[in-house]
Amino acid sequence: MTATSAVFTAIDIGASSGRVVAGWLSGDRLELEVVHRFPNGAQPVDGHLRWNLTGLYEEVLVGLGRLGELHPGVVSLGIDTWAVDYGLLDGEGRLVADPIAYRDSRTERVVDDVHRRIDPQRLYAINGLQFLPFNTLYQLAAEQGGPRWKDARNAVLLPDLLAYWLTGELRTEITNASTTGLLDARRRSFSAEVLHVLGLPADLFPPLIEPGQVIGTIKADVASRTGLDPSTTVVAVGSHDTASAVAGVPAENRRFAYVSSGTWSLVGLELDEPVLTEESRQANFTNEGGVDARIRYLRNVGGLWLLQESLRTWREAGEPADQNALLAEAAELEPGGPAIDVDAADFIPPGDMPDRIRTACEASGHQAPHSSAAVVRCILDSLAVAYARTLRAAEQLSGQTATVLHIVGGGCQNELLCQLTSDLAGLPVFSGPAEATALGNLAVQARAAGLLPANLDDLRRGLRRGLTLREYQPKAVRVNG
Repeated sequence: MTATSAVFTAIDIGASSGRVVAGWLSGDRLELEVVHRFPNGAQPVDGHLRWNLTGLYEEVLVGLGRLGELHPGVVSLGIDTWAVDYGLLDGEGRLVADPIAYRDSRTERVVDDVHRRIDPQRLYAINGLQFLPFNTLYQLAAEQGGPRWKDARNAVLLPDLLAYWLTGELRTEITNASTTGLLDARRRSFSAEVLHVLGLPADLFPPLIEPGQVIGTIKADVASRTGLDPSTTVVAVGSHDTASAVAGVPAENRRFAYVSSGTWSLVGLELDEPVLTEESRQANFTNEGGVDARIRYLRNVGGLWLLQESLRTWREAGEPADQNALLAEAAELEPGGPAIDVDAADFIPPGDMPDRIRTACEASGHQAPHSSAAVVRCILDSLAVAYARTLRAAEQLSGQTATVLHIVGGGCQNELLCQLTSDLAGLPVFSGPAEATALGNLAVQARAAGLLPANLDDLRRGLRRGLTLREYQPKAVRVNG
């Protein structure tokens, strides 16, 4: 890597927060600078949980304005968000309503009907997607019975919708499209069969685009508002945040496993071809698209949402809720405490998480955690159990083994979680970077500009040289199942 004045920008938005991140190459490092942070969260509106996407777009523009002041040499922008959610546009390209969030309960009533129309085995053989009740195809099935469906011309995934507002160009980035359940996992195109069975128009989604391709240049009003040069482009990246995070894994070779640990945890391997066997379906593994047409073979398992909701519950009750203090207390507790099923549907909605965790422990015959620190330890023990179990299943189903496990995202900063995962997986764990999603987003842009190696494996090795990673070696530990 060589120093350059070219600046690239990651617009990285998660379910609880977003940020605008500048990046540039300096020696062996891809330097990152967060120029704007903003909160996010779904709110109840008209009987549904909705995202304030217009408000998020305004925050993006504020961030781009600060970016323009700090870095006049911006080359391109790349956008990533969480998966599966979308906005509906009418025939004039206007947003019909703020998008409904995946945690909304509207899909509960349509799952069985979808499976009557297309058998789950057949569906998996086409899309290779883990069953989750909030996958886009179920959301669209629920949408068809709603009052706004008649006005819809296009369904646009959220990062693509933000890109549309910035450029005026409608596209569907393929890594995120792979999470909808509507994409053929082998052909990497929308499945005519699935669309037909669901009664969805063949052109409901805009044309597909690959990471690294240019979506368009920013509109004149965006350039005027932000101070960015009108030639600034928006480049497709791994717009599903996990696709960008996996692209940013600083692996030395292909024999790695990963946990992208945040609100959700994505645990798996990177493959060249999807695994579409019945055994894979029964194990509820997913085949999602990655950068350079690679397959992210993984399971979506419970994540730090359980900890986040517990902390929120304690704060609202006026109880001590300092995360660092509770993590330190949890680390001092004896091993062998209770573990819960972090994938249980009871833990998906917002609410009193500590109470649900205690109830789950008692229902499984274990003593309920007696303190806040014990609840935190239960969460981390349970996540580590899920990570190790999921990795072993991924190896068995795919025939590919890992020699090392990389934990990236916010969870990589949780030392106790990293050590417990190494213990249970029996593998060295490398933690970092926490900013893997932004790093992968920016790296794809820099590669598109010809400043990083074209080969993804070489690109990762280059990223690794500029990072400081922490290594954890497995130790013996005992956790109740």
